[in-house]
Amino acid sequence: MSRNLVIVESPAKARTLSRILGPKYSIKASVGHVRDLPAKSLGVDIRKNFAPKYTVPQQKRKIIREIRESASKAASVYLATDPDREGEAISWHLVKAAKLDQDKMPIHRVVFHEITKEAVEKAFKNPHSIDMNLVDAQQARRILDRLVGYKLSPLLWRKVQRGLSAGRVQSVAVRMIVDREEEIQSFNRKEYWIIEVELAPSEEPEARFRAKLIGSGDGTKLDISDRDKADRIAADLEKAEYVVKSITTKQLTRQPAPPFITSTLQQEAWRKLRFTAKRTMTIAQQLYEGLAVDKEGSVGLITYMRTDSTHVAPSAVAETRNFIAEKYGKKFLPPKPRRFVKRAKWAQEAHEAIRPTSSYRDPERIEPFLNRDQLKLYRLVWKRMVASQMSPALYDTTDVQIEGKNLTARKANQSQGYLLEATSSTLRFPGFITLYSEGKDEDEQKEGFVSLPRLEVGGKLSYWGIFPKQHFTQPPPRYTEATLIKALERKGIGRPSTYASILSIIQDRHYVNKAEGKFCPSELGTIVNSILTEHFPQIVDLDFTAQMEGQLDEIARGKQQWIAILENFYPPFEDTLHKASVSINKVDMTQPTDETCPNCGRPMVIKMGRFGKFLACSGYPECKTTKPFLAKIGITCPQCGAELVQKVSKKKRVFYGCSNYPQCRFATSRKPTPQPCPQCGKLLVLFGKGKAKCLACGYEVDLLELGQDKQRNAQKE
Repeated sequence: MSRNLVIVESPAKARTLSRILGPKYSIKASVGHVRDLPAKSLGVDIRKNFAPKYTVPQQKRKIIREIRESASKAASVYLATDPDREGEAISWHLVKAAKLDQDKMPIHRVVFHEITKEAVEKAFKNPHSIDMNLVDAQQARRILDRLVGYKLSPLLWRKVQRGLSAGRVQSVAVRMIVDREEEIQSFNRKEYWIIEVELAPSEEPEARFRAKLIGSGDGTKLDISDRDKADRIAADLEKAEYVVKSITTKQLTRQPAPPFITSTLQQEAWRKLRFTAKRTMTIAQQLYEGLAVDKEGSVGLITYMRTDSTHVAPSAVAETRNFIAEKYGKKFLPPKPRRFVKRAKWAQEAHEAIRPTSSYRDPERIEPFLNRDQLKLYRLVWKRMVASQMSPALYDTTDVQIEGKNLTARKANQSQGYLLEATSSTLRFPGFITLYSEGKDEDEQKEGFVSLPRLEVGGKLSYWGIFPKQHFTQPPPRYTEATLIKALERKGIGRPSTYASILSIIQDRHYVNKAEGKFCPSELGTIVNSILTEHFPQIVDLDFTAQMEGQLDEIARGKQQWIAILENFYPPFEDTLHKASVSINKVDMTQPTDETCPNCGRPMVIKMGRFGKFLACSGYPECKTTKPFLAKIGITCPQCGAELVQKVSKKKRVFYGCSNYPQCRFATSRKPTPQPCPQCGKLLVLFGKGKAKCLACGYEVDLLELGQDKQRNAQKE
């Protein structure tokens, strides 16, 4: 009896499906795409409606032969690739590459968003044909990206240096990072002061608390922009009498976050676990495709991880609510199931959020079957889903406004008094934060609440101290993986399947580096961005890129034709390309140095290669001598006294190491500071905003206060 043939992308997915479907089905893995545009040519016939010329790579020809042979013996073929555009396109390419449509056997497309027995069996009972709208949308994206990449990249090679690339979405991401860096560099810091006063009820002096100065007595905001003004106000407050003006109490409700979509999973995995987007998606793929977690074998642990919808199947919601009632009790269960509206502009409600395939499969139960990273990510997904159906957290908040009046100054008409504020928040009922809370430190959010002593309106308060502190306005922060993905999503650029690859590409091309988890543009990235912004403004325009993403989504819905979109895009792009090839001047990326070539004595210059900067002889090609480039930072190594240099790791992360490597192996990922540790005199490294920490003794320093101390000592001398 002939068996049915099932084709999936990965061997892991094949093993999981094999256990579920049983011996009536033969399962083959395509190991990803089996056809693509050629690697060494454009592969798009622009004159014939942008017809793509697909080829089967050499390494995939054996797989195609095996699939073809298995199909010839099968009763029917089931295409069980992933439930998105990419998966739909893989199914279509499989049919074309293996010529499955030339036989008379039935070909079915089956779609499931979780690899569980119930979901798979339901999908196989309700097969359908390949959705050509999704295929067309994927083709349009692939051809658009090929046109931009293959036409722009050679131009950059000629005008800047070989090996560069430009992309429809990656170039926009680089522009965002460059624009943010320009904002940071042009930012003008402004000084301001915050003043807190330590007070206590007159009858209860040990119950001290701090109140923050928020304005003058008539409610006018105070602008404390320098030390002199801060000192005058502080002197006034030291002599003031304090009375409780008003007390406002209310209960606040905090609702849980929705289950993850691709972007929020990548953001939270970076914030809590420091997983890159690429690492997150690799682990999520493993959890989705199936791991051995019981005696029966493999099972998919989470639903499909490329999604932009927060929708959850009613059956999954019901199961989660039952689990909450059993595990935590009825008080942790809201009266009605919680539903979340879609977040992304083009979210597809047919897709589900990322959730565990069973809420009863808690992390502790399956911990022995997962490696450390798999367990961390699964725990994150499981907690987020279960918490999303738990009761809200309830807080009692108290806001106290306090009047401070200097009677002496008031008699002399010098002061209208001051208004101070103290707030407290106590947790009345933990609700969902018993299990999960957004952010890095859950324990701080659950336990770090401020409390105030019992106060009454009109009650007098005694003064115990004043704490003025200098601050400066801060520039916008550099993007992290989490914030860049959030910004891309908010602006409608990229889709769930592209975020991880975008972040990888811009680092692989040396357009951006990552220092202490934050993206900063390289010199090369800034130059390429400048060229594209000036000569191809549409390509790096955020609104245009977002509109193009919307048009691709319209193709997927069958509301637009993919050829028409390409016809609208390409002619103006080609015209701009011709103009730019004439008007752009050659950029000389080499930089002179003081070093001389050890072989021929000519000066050495800094060049940019595939793996970053390097030193090369200016006599090339007669002399081909090269040396590693070491960017000195003007600080000596704490171990051997040699110069410390800035380096970039293979993972494109900035770090600082000894120039005497490998004889001295000192290295740190934290940026060293020129100031020595005031405690032991050793090396200080940056550790948070305006903070530094000694690598030798662990002493922590506020750099602003350290600078002020130095300034004051210099003035005394």
